[in-house]
Amino acid sequence: MAVTNPFLTLRRPPRTYLRPPTPIVFPDSAEMPETGIHLEVRTALYLLVRDFVAERGAVGSEQFVYWDPSDPRQCLAPDMTVRMGATPGPFRSWKTWEQGAPHLAVEIVSDSDSSESAWSQKFARYRKSGINEIVRFAPEDDTRPLRLWDRLEGDLVERILEGEHALLCDALGVHWHVQRDATLGHLLRLSHDCRGQTLVPFVAERERAALARVAELEAELRRR
Repeated sequence: MAVTNPFLTLRRPPRTYLRPPTPIVFPDSAEMPETGIHLEVRTALYLLVRDFVAERGAVGSEQFVYWDPSDPRQCLAPDMTVRMGATPGPFRSWKTWEQGAPHLAVEIVSDSDSSESAWSQKFARYRKSGINEIVRFAPEDDTRPLRLWDRLEGDLVERILEGEHALLCDALGVHWHVQRDATLGHLLRLSHDCRGQTLVPFVAERERAALARVAELEAELRRR
């Protein structure tokens, strides 16, 4: 649900000011280089989560998230954001003082932020953003592809990825699952169980399953 300011609906009486206001510009986009692997992994995850969330919230990918109404430099462009309960559909940018902070943000590691120093700088911005859950996914990392943080008492604290609820995404109500992929290294999936045995299907997987079921039924009818 969008956060509204009731004072904005009031009409101000005629006044004079010392100077006209200086508009603050919040860009909707910027040129960002992206590798083929990053594009494939990001697109697959975005489509999966958008399909899963459906009408229950707003899902974005690489739109700017702003949290300081006086400084457009205070922003991030996560590979995916989710705000449950918000109006679904595409949006140009996200301003937390108008719409509330996203509940979830996913960062897919790219060449530009693969170092710990680069991530530390970006993570410092996430501390200010108000986002509750942060996911850092490195598709080409065989040893530690997934890291998760939760906002606890205003601080972002990294999870220990052990135990039944370690991979549970609080915003989505399902578990994260890292799936090995021969071409991309790894894909980030959603699972109804903590072991990744009941995956939320990609749209293409669901369509293939439906076609296979139709073919199975048609074959059964021919045998009768």
